[in-house]
Amino acid sequence: MKKSGARILIYSHDTFGLGHLRRCRAIAHSLVEHFSNLSVLIISGSPIIGSFDFRARVDFVRVPGVIKLRNGEYTSLKLHLDIEETLELRQSIIQHTADKFAPDLFLVDKEPLGLRGEVAPTLDLLRDRGTRLVVGFRDVLDAPDALAREWARKKAIPALDTLYDDIWIYGLPEVYAPLDGLGLAPATCDKIRYTGYLCAPAPAEPAGMRLPAITSQPYLLVTTGGGGDGAGLIDWVLSAYEFCVAENLPRPLPALLILGPFMNGDTQEAFLRRADALAGVEALRFESHIEQLERHATAFVAMGGYNTFCDILSHDKPALIVPRVTPRMEQAIRASRAQTLGLTDLLYDPAENGAAERDPRDMLAALHRLADRPPPSRLALPGLRDGRARLADLAAPWIVPHGARRVSPRQSVAAG
Repeated sequence: MKKSGARILIYSHDTFGLGHLRRCRAIAHSLVEHFSNLSVLIISGSPIIGSFDFRARVDFVRVPGVIKLRNGEYTSLKLHLDIEETLELRQSIIQHTADKFAPDLFLVDKEPLGLRGEVAPTLDLLRDRGTRLVVGFRDVLDAPDALAREWARKKAIPALDTLYDDIWIYGLPEVYAPLDGLGLAPATCDKIRYTGYLCAPAPAEPAGMRLPAITSQPYLLVTTGGGGDGAGLIDWVLSAYEFCVAENLPRPLPALLILGPFMNGDTQEAFLRRADALAGVEALRFESHIEQLERHATAFVAMGGYNTFCDILSHDKPALIVPRVTPRMEQAIRASRAQTLGLTDLLYDPAENGAAERDPRDMLAALHRLADRPPPSRLALPGLRDGRARLADLAAPWIVPHGARRVSPRQSVAAG
């Protein structure tokens, strides 16, 4: 049967959180917006991928979920199968999907060989067919020494050397160069292309969506991403507002807290009760259309994940980043570089590494400072927010010959 149009397949292992899923979804949406007659299929292990809307010509296949335990081992998320059986099943679904979908370009997110090597057979299959093989990385992966150890264990560098045609990095080297210091071969370095950040205008407000009442006035949007490791940030922000009440102090702007779908249920309930007791504070468990809340917000208070950082740049909002420092230094590195460049404010959580208790006065002072912080656009860094257009440029040679046609997207994000 003759294949119709061009096709891109995206793989994301998605063991936990929203970061990988949101990035892959953003890439898929951007590509179909830039090209007509292109279909994009996402393979994901996210348990909540079905909670999100997808544009026309974008769809997904969900493989059985796995979760990483505290000891570093993986286990099946839902099925009563041991991890080896689960991985074998995932590998089979991935390979079969790639075989039948027959992509012109295969984009692998973050893990060059996939979870525990599950993508390796698919890479071999598609390479033999002449599919363009691309691995994409966020702007920061981890501290260089930690990344070197991890990649040595996973045999990631040989995969970059021999399997992939291109390496896309969704950032700018002026902000951070994540593969520096790894001793990559010159030929592998030649494959690297920086795209700029994957920024996008907010989509049209969904029909019938009702915004929280708090959004009718200036407000701070406090977001934890998936929320699995965001309890510390929410607790600290709530304690700052509670301290204002107890000490009769001037309060910052009202706050809308998004707890995140992976936050512990009991913890969510406790935070919802505390928020209900505070005037000018509202909390939601989860919002799949968070872009609309971001659009209306005056400023952000957030952890330092890649997608949240892109949202800050996209909406050009003042922001305070409170990064985690475990189990990776990724967020702390990104937040530190953003502060150094003048893009955002930074506040470290002293309780992250057990150094001290959180002082509500520190958070309160940081929230008040947001009123005077300029937006990120103050920094004129060429290409900072051009990731979507740059991705289209990089993909075009491998999909246009197969039927895709370049079109002008409905709206662009102004370059920083």
